[in-house]
Amino acid sequence: MAFDYSVHKLTGSIQHYSWGGTSFLPHLLSVENPNHKPFAEYWLGVHAGGPASVEVNQQSVLLSDIIASNPTEALSAPVFEHFGGLPYLFKVLDVKDMLSIQVHPTKEYAKLAFENEEASGVPLTAPNRNYKDQNHKPEIMLAMSEFWLLHGFKSEAKIIETLESTAEFQVLAPLFKAVGLKGLYQFLMEMEQAQVDSLLSPVVKRALRNKQDGKIDKTSPEWWVAKLYENGGGILPIDKGVFSIYLFNIVCIQPGQGIFQDAGVPHAYLEGQNVELMANSDNVLRGGLTSKHIDVPELIKNINFEYIEPLIIEGTKPCMGESVYPAPTTDFGIASIKLDGSFAYTHQAQSIDMFLVVEGGCIVNNQMSVKTGEAFVVFPGTSIELNSSGKTLIYRAFVPSLAAYSQHEEN
Repeated sequence: MAFDYSVHKLTGSIQHYSWGGTSFLPHLLSVENPNHKPFAEYWLGVHAGGPASVEVNQQSVLLSDIIASNPTEALSAPVFEHFGGLPYLFKVLDVKDMLSIQVHPTKEYAKLAFENEEASGVPLTAPNRNYKDQNHKPEIMLAMSEFWLLHGFKSEAKIIETLESTAEFQVLAPLFKAVGLKGLYQFLMEMEQAQVDSLLSPVVKRALRNKQDGKIDKTSPEWWVAKLYENGGGILPIDKGVFSIYLFNIVCIQPGQGIFQDAGVPHAYLEGQNVELMANSDNVLRGGLTSKHIDVPELIKNINFEYIEPLIIEGTKPCMGESVYPAPTTDFGIASIKLDGSFAYTHQAQSIDMFLVVEGGCIVNNQMSVKTGEAFVVFPGTSIELNSSGKTLIYRAFVPSLAAYSQHEEN
């Protein structure tokens, strides 16, 4: 039976990572969680670790199988020719505990590094494998709640202020002035664990006291250091990620705002809920706050040692009800759609578009009803009309204008 490449409901995959919360995603997805299991991420895509499925004649069929059966029809010919498959992974995250400090490679570097690890015989599933594919992993996130993250290195002046105002770090100030940002960060990341513990023990203990006494808030590095260690169990050995908490920008994003993280920008999610859209890749180099593999030389090679003033993205409004959040990549685009019952939202998909309802509900083409926590996929060339009877918020993931492919060189 031929598949109808039009509009279908889409069901994603839940990831139960330990850092996830226990109530936000179960509530969003209308899933019971009597054992208070962590619900960290909800994936909509074709990633083998959590593939989404399409509802066809009241049966579930993997989206990856739908695409494989006719990729030009499912993705559009330009998208398939350019990417060879679905180029993005669409997620919702509930960050209760801090994620690892990480950076992603450029596409050019990922291709070379992947080939080198292949030639060296490192298994793809090996815990010390750095490069799982040949792709880059730019990502954009939109806040669903007040959201906190680390994003890039603070300005030179702010780093000097941090070093000089923290007693234990004052010894590092002359080094920073002599060798610069890369020299300082490499020195800290290569420091022997005994020295790390000696240097940071008083820092962590003071942070714990100050948080307990209510002397600091979330704008202070001390607040996050204390959160990392306040649940008991001792503080040794101290994670080198503590250095990054002091050196990186601490950013707070409000609902409806976003931020883009390109190759080379070190970052870490700290707390909150968001919608995230990324290139379909597993290439992550980690620098702390993790039990996973850390390769300092590779980390240093992939970081852009630049001072960053975080750019908070506000959506532009191309049509009534929709806000598009610009991201400098051809792999994906993201928009939010707000309905209030007073107008219909119309759209024709140029690529494979995914829609996720996070508040309220709507009727698609006067035929299909979708409510909070439900998603649907719209295939290329299909026109849709969304109508709601009240306040509704929807996120749309898509591949940007196909015309961009002839004008944009990939990294």
